[in-house]
Amino acid sequence: MYRARIISTGSYLPEKILTNFDLEKIVETSDEWIRERTGIRERRIAAPEEAASDLALAASRDALKKAGLRPKELDLIIVATVSGDMLLPSTACILQNKLKIKGIPAFDINAACSGFIYALSVADSFIRSGTYSRILVVGTEVLSRFTDWQDRTTCVLLGDGAGAVVLEKTRKKQGILDVKIHADGSYWELLHIPAGGSRLQTSEKTLRERQHFIKMKGNETFKIAVRTLEKLVVDTLKNNKIKPEELSLLIPHQANHRIIAATANRLGISLEKVMLNLQKYGNTSAASIPIALDEAVKTNRIKEGDYILLEAFGGGLTWGSALIKW
Repeated sequence: MYRARIISTGSYLPEKILTNFDLEKIVETSDEWIRERTGIRERRIAAPEEAASDLALAASRDALKKAGLRPKELDLIIVATVSGDMLLPSTACILQNKLKIKGIPAFDINAACSGFIYALSVADSFIRSGTYSRILVVGTEVLSRFTDWQDRTTCVLLGDGAGAVVLEKTRKKQGILDVKIHADGSYWELLHIPAGGSRLQTSEKTLRERQHFIKMKGNETFKIAVRTLEKLVVDTLKNNKIKPEELSLLIPHQANHRIIAATANRLGISLEKVMLNLQKYGNTSAASIPIALDEAVKTNRIKEGDYILLEAFGGGLTWGSALIKW
């Protein structure tokens, strides 16, 4: 039986840094208020000429270089994003063109902050079935284009960036052991962009009412996230007969330090075993887990044989986990 193994990681963060002190000049907020409630100190903002595919390209080239592969050696490209270059075509197809390859399938997945886990699930299924042998999975977001810089409850949270992994089939007892994805569409209103789709077409009214920006009900989302993530992690470990103390590293979606700390505390996992970088990058949605994973690899926080757990929760509502033996 084949398994999907991550053979390399890559990431890209835009050069521009927007600190909490910079935000104090834009909206009524403070560095202290943001840090206490989110743990975020700064975030990256894409340059005007940078689109989601550009960030994805840089992260993909990084991952491919580390794997010692050329783009033409890939069998499939999956891009997780909610802030793609355009509605049509997919950002994955634009990325494929920028990588100068043709013929292989390429498509996007929209599962908000859980997008990378969803993409891993699809890639894992393709590899386990023997359909494809080598897959590029990318999470890329330019959320700053969909951020309402007049809304202090959301603009302090979001940032731009991209992360990528190359998956390859293996018969070894390592790689992705288990990946689970879930959704509950009854909570869709908690996190959404109202206009720009087929329900609310772009008009003077939607522009005037700022309906093209991210809307979030933070308190409600927080409560559901903590409860859902705890059950998700417990069930994932139990189903695979692994105790929390056997985990070498938990890599959560980097949304809010309080959510991450609450989840770790309820599981009895020390924060020393949790990968945290949201203080530097904020919430980069589908890009947050692959960026954090790449940083963990680069800083030698992961070694062969380690059990790693990825988990995410996002708009939809969606959530998912991936248990990996490195």
